[in-house]
Formats: sequence, structure tokens, C-alpha cells
Amino acid sequence: MEENVLSMPPGFKLYSDRAVYVGAFIGGPLVAGYLAAENFKQLGQQDKVKYAWIIAIAATIIIFVAIFFIPGIENIPRIIVPLIYTLIAQMIVRQYLGGAIKAHIEKGGAYIQFGELYWLV
Repeated sequence: MEENVLSMPPGFKLYSDRAVYVGAFIGGPLVAGYLAAENFKQLGQQDKVKYAWIIAIAATIIIFVAIFFIPGIENIPRIIVPLIYTLIAQMIVRQYLGGAIKAHIEKGGAYIQFGELYWLV
């Protein structure tokens, strides 16, 4: 029996979009940047790996600066800041990785779900 090579699923795993969102919420922008960069590596988009890290590091610096220098920030509920950077990470991942993750899964490719991110905790 001859097997069609074109119909075989990809031989690598990607982090699902939900895994990136949960990682962002739990670990911050650096974790989201790491997961996005790993996805870009697996997809062979080496040029985007650097940009994922730059955005993650810049976002982390912005968050720290905002927390220390914005007056009255202590009056904002603590859940708001993680929700904001998680929503931003969600928009960025959907824009730049959403289609690739979806195509990967539709081809039968394996993916890491948010429940498998136990190593983050």
C-alpha cells in the first residue's frame, strides 16, 4: 500500500493560541514571547523569532515602568494589568500566528494545549 506523503501531518508540535494566552496571563509577556518564538521556529520563520522576543522584552519593560511611575496605579485592581497584557498578546498571536496554528491543526499536526503548560507553574 502506497502512502501519500502530502497528506501526512506535520512532524512537529506548536503551542496552541490558548496555550499562549494562558502562558501570558500566568507568566507575563516574556512567556508569551517565548511560546510565540518557539512556534515561529517550528514554522521555519526565523526572522520573526527575533521580533517576538523584542516585543516581549519591550512589553515587560513598559509594564514595569508603568507600575512604578504611574501615580495612583495602586488603586487599580491587580487583575487588570495581567488581563490587559493577555488581551494584547491574544491580538498579536491571532494576527501573526493564528492562521498558521489553525492550518497546522487542520493538517493533523500536533499541538500543545494550555493544560500541558504545567511546567510554567
